[in-house]
Amino acid sequence: MAWFKRTDKGIQTPTEEKKDTPKGLWYKTPSGKIIDTEELKKNLYVSPEDGYHVRIGSREYFELFFDDNTFTELDENLTSKDPLNFEDTKKYPERVKAAQEKTNLKDAVRTAVGKSFGKELVIAAMDFAFIGGSMGSVVGEKIARAIDYSIKNKVPFLMVSKSGGARMMEASLSLMQLVKTSAKLAQLAEAKIPYISLCTDPTTGGTTASFAMLGDINVAEPNALIAFAGPRVVKDTTGKDLPKGFQRSEFVLEHGFLDGIYERKNLKKQVNLYIDLIQNIPVRNQ
Repeated sequence: MAWFKRTDKGIQTPTEEKKDTPKGLWYKTPSGKIIDTEELKKNLYVSPEDGYHVRIGSREYFELFFDDNTFTELDENLTSKDPLNFEDTKKYPERVKAAQEKTNLKDAVRTAVGKSFGKELVIAAMDFAFIGGSMGSVVGEKIARAIDYSIKNKVPFLMVSKSGGARMMEASLSLMQLVKTSAKLAQLAEAKIPYISLCTDPTTGGTTASFAMLGDINVAEPNALIAFAGPRVVKDTTGKDLPKGFQRSEFVLEHGFLDGIYERKNLKKQVNLYIDLIQNIPVRNQ
């Protein structure tokens, strides 16, 4: 899976950048299908040749769900601290700063409120580009505050998960976010406010063990990896070959852990349909 530069001599030079690429580049899917990047963007970063859903971030999901891409971002300036003075190959604050400069993001989740098909919706969307979408204290706090906003204003909540799991640089503080977000979702349920969970590729680790699987409705994009421990870890632990498609969204749906799988172009319509049905109100014209 790589970006390629188009030249008179053919396709050359894979690059590391995967979005916001200049004209004249191609994208190659895992199955070998090649598509011009401009066409890929117009098709919501889904390859028309094989339906492969390229990973996208909060910016693209906000554009997808919010009418006219109009929204108000919540708690946008929250950033991670370093209470454990963690250091591996580099100090944690240095790693956070590098991720911020590379991605132009403050942390691995953005939260916002806006209208979707004319009705307000709160969205928390994760960004895998920021330290693997890892769930640290800021991620948990922003999700918790977004849920508080939903409860206070009686607005449905959509969680878009894309994460490698807990952030090791915050150790137990990261794991505490599983409990924190789950408790907030219990309050949301008590308030009878709809919660839709959208699992995208990948949704793994502590994210799957908490808010990603607690939706009133749990849905996913096609072929998304959804798991606690990844397939390689499971195989090494059990010493057994895994079934074909193990832990992909189709496999997870077949085994009863999802309510549906929808292509990216249908997500806005389907999420809002579920919200209307949960609230027992007339379905909006979409």
